[in-house]
Amino acid sequence: MTDLRGNTFIEGPVGRLEAILKEPDGPRAGVAVVCHPHPLFGGTMHNKVVYQIARAFENLQFSVLRFNFRGTALSAGTHDEGRGEQDDLRAAIAFMTNRLPGAPLWTAGFSFGAAVMLRSCCQSPGVQGLVAAGTPVSNYTFDEIIACDLPKLFIQGQLDQFGAPSELERLVNRLSGPKRLEIIAGADHFFEGRLPQVREVVTRFVADHLASVG
Repeated sequence: MTDLRGNTFIEGPVGRLEAILKEPDGPRAGVAVVCHPHPLFGGTMHNKVVYQIARAFENLQFSVLRFNFRGTALSAGTHDEGRGEQDDLRAAIAFMTNRLPGAPLWTAGFSFGAAVMLRSCCQSPGVQGLVAAGTPVSNYTFDEIIACDLPKLFIQGQLDQFGAPSELERLVNRLSGPKRLEIIAGADHFFEGRLPQVREVVTRFVADHLASVG
């Protein structure tokens, strides 16, 4: 995998958004957009979990966009508690679909980024699959995604401080469509010491889906 330009910028709803786009060297299997954790607690597109999720898609020959939500690092605007951030994500998706029309599109996120992604992408045209790591079910409600029938992967640490696996399991059991919940033993919310497992779980789920659709 090689960087297209390293750090770049895309147009967002309140100004430009800082981003990193990586392109495959060979044939492209799809495109992915990955969202970062809460910016008020240090979350950026350089977060370790976000990086591992991105690497999983990169290794599967996806074009992958990571970006900073509004008000984060060099992105314009101010934090909007997950509301305007959904529009930021839609802008990132539009950037990728305009750049690579027709390519299979997946979205992913970690923690706050997972919440933003789940709330905005279940109804987004063109999205074909979702990956949520460290879903903060203790801090947010997700009633709006119950009818979502897209393939969904949830990865949670056994010791997650912001979403007990049992609470997430209750949510996942209510969801429509293909879904998988992977609990990583001994992992906390940040998957410290278990980051390679996050990448492996994402790789396996997405690869299985690609194989199933031919």
